[in-house]
Amino acid sequence: MIQIGDRIPATTLMEYMEVEGDGCSIGPNPVDTAKASAGKTIAIFALPGAFTPTCSAKHVPGYVAQFDTLKAAGVDEIWCLSVNDAFVMGAWARDQKTGDKVRMLADGSAEFAKATGLTLDLTARGMGLRSNRYSMLVKDGVVKALNIEGPGQFEVSDADTLLAQIKAGV
Repeated sequence: MIQIGDRIPATTLMEYMEVEGDGCSIGPNPVDTAKASAGKTIAIFALPGAFTPTCSAKHVPGYVAQFDTLKAAGVDEIWCLSVNDAFVMGAWARDQKTGDKVRMLADGSAEFAKATGLTLDLTARGMGLRSNRYSMLVKDGVVKALNIEGPGQFEVSDADTLLAQIKAGV
């Protein structure tokens, strides 16, 4: 399992783009985690799946609400990862009104989740392999803080926890 001090896995996530931009076409675009995290401080939070009630009511809105405070504390980007495809993550971004505050990144094959060892097997419930709910602070690709939720808990993957760790000097 990934630990504080480890580099995040060099994998490719997918991001749905609503508008064409610098080198990005409309639709799913690859995001190389190593390149995208280089030289940046990133707040990453991962969730088992898009549109889940708690994640839609608490987690995503919490990071959107704390965007300005996290930026002021030195966070360059906020990433939301989930084992969904880029189209679902794009629809969830529209639903949650994340705008340019939270990058909604798809880990469709759970490659990132598997590489971190932060998987949640929901096969018995018909949902397959998912990601654990967690948050981490990453500086230049290296994990500086890691908060992993236990089953049925919703305490440490929120923006407030990560913000408190940043303020404590993590």
